Amino acid sequence: MDLLPSPRPLERPTVQRELRIFAGLLWRYRLRYGVGVASLLVVDIGNLTMPWLIGRFIDEAQAGSLDAAVIWRYVGMVMAIAALVAGFRYLWRMNIFGTARLVEFELRDRLFRHLQRMGARFYQRHSIGDLMAHATNDLSAIRGVLGEGIMAGWDALIMVTLTLATMAGTIHWQLTLVALLPLPLLILFEWALGRQIHVRFKAVQAAFGTLSERVQESLSGARVIKAFAQEEAVTARFQQDNVAYYERFMTLTRLNALNDPVITLLGGLSTVIALGYGGALVLSGELTLGQFVAFNSYLGMLVWPMLATGWVINLVQRGTASMARIQALLDEAPDVSDAPGAKAPEAWRGRLEIRNLTFRYAPELPEVLRDVSVTLRPGETLGIVGRTGSGKSTLVNLLVRVYEPPEGTVFLDGQDVRTLAVEPLRNAVAYVPQDGFLFSTTIAENVAFAPREPEAADVLRAAAIAQLDSEVQDMPHGFETMLGERGITLSGGQRQRVSIARAVFKDAPVLVLDDCLSAVDTLTEARILQGLKPLMAERTTIIVSHRVSALQHADQILVLDAGRVVERGTHAELLALQGEYRKLYDRQAIEAAIEAVE
Repeated sequence: MDLLPSPRPLERPTVQRELRIFAGLLWRYRLRYGVGVASLLVVDIGNLTMPWLIGRFIDEAQAGSLDAAVIWRYVGMVMAIAALVAGFRYLWRMNIFGTARLVEFELRDRLFRHLQRMGARFYQRHSIGDLMAHATNDLSAIRGVLGEGIMAGWDALIMVTLTLATMAGTIHWQLTLVALLPLPLLILFEWALGRQIHVRFKAVQAAFGTLSERVQESLSGARVIKAFAQEEAVTARFQQDNVAYYERFMTLTRLNALNDPVITLLGGLSTVIALGYGGALVLSGELTLGQFVAFNSYLGMLVWPMLATGWVINLVQRGTASMARIQALLDEAPDVSDAPGAKAPEAWRGRLEIRNLTFRYAPELPEVLRDVSVTLRPGETLGIVGRTGSGKSTLVNLLVRVYEPPEGTVFLDGQDVRTLAVEPLRNAVAYVPQDGFLFSTTIAENVAFAPREPEAADVLRAAAIAQLDSEVQDMPHGFETMLGERGITLSGGQRQRVSIARAVFKDAPVLVLDDCLSAVDTLTEARILQGLKPLMAERTTIIVSHRVSALQHADQILVLDAGRVVERGTHAELLALQGEYRKLYDRQAIEAAIEAVE
């Protein structure tokens, strides 16, 4: 079930829209919140009873009607009310604060699921630091509205209503009315303050996202920073972002800091009015001393609701700003999604066909691929080579729909990949990207990162094919060795081989190796390819590489330049052409000979 309603695509985000979303959340959990508010009502009634008992006690003391039995009766009533208040305070905290935590949990879960569905373009538009700010600070602000905001708002409403009713109905309504003369000024102040807080808090959250991105980038690139002795420069850039965040937050803090003093000032004005007019009423005999004391006690109890009202306005303005930011993310549709009626064949054969593929990342950007065509039968191997930026990785990314290819250009088993369900399509392809990402878990779990049950024998087999098994088994904990962030505890070549082992473990009908052998030496590369040979005979394989040695056994080789196929053929055929492929082959042969001599 969706936690938040899906807005109309062109609806402009407004505070009213976010308030409607909050109202929907309150309605969804109306039973929990109802129990919480009812418990809060009992607590407030208990608290309001205390000044009344004190006033009665003073009046009876003045009248000389107190004895031991009466005193113990008052003590018993106070203890009973205190116990009642304690029990119901527990209930409202569990039902209001607990529900707010539940909503935060569900919203965070929905946001994470949404982020997992988003494509590469989305992550080009949004920095990781900003997304982290959404998942932390923004969700915390939303929880504040649904927890502390609901509690303080209802508590203030109940306390004000009951207190004013008690003051006016049981003590003196004219004194109550006069004491509340400063109230309209408070309403105007809180309205103006709330509007400014909403704008300022959005700016604070944006600055926090930038700061988070700076921290994450600097920590992830710590080794590069140290290698280039750029600690001071990176620290200086961080300080700039930190100062920007601090200044925006202080602008918000200065607004927040006005709230309590203004309320205290207006509350003090009410107290002065009550003391002057109420004292005159006592002297004239219209009020008893006990009523006067009780009235001022009630008036003091109104300070908290006034403070709470400002706090609630603050929370609501922050929460609506954060909800607008969260909803803006949730409004974004995935760049790649299943077409209506999309499905996948029961069994994949692995026939790949690319027909006149021309692709650009955006209409205003130049073409990355131009009129590329190739057919690959099941069990065949396609090699792709070319200069950096020639479109090699883009070609394989289109196959698994990391980016959406133009309609009628990329086919798998005779079906346009755009008509195939995304998840089964990607499950049919074992893809090893250039930057083989590793998770902060064990080597075994990194290898067995596939939608099937991990078997130890399969993990060992995959690692052996990737020429990784002997090195891992020499580690103190073997395949249970925990990796640091992004596999930082392994060398570049080891990380690539873990990624290759992961693809072997997946056992998919299509295998794509996207320049994933660049960090291993030529001897290890040859061993890996030799180990992959039996698997490649059973599945369709695409090998993208800068090294000719990795492609010489391919059934067909494409040479790309500026997105175009400038040469195609087998290794022998391309050498005979004496073209770009031959030049690359000769240059790499010379480099290999020099390395051998060294």
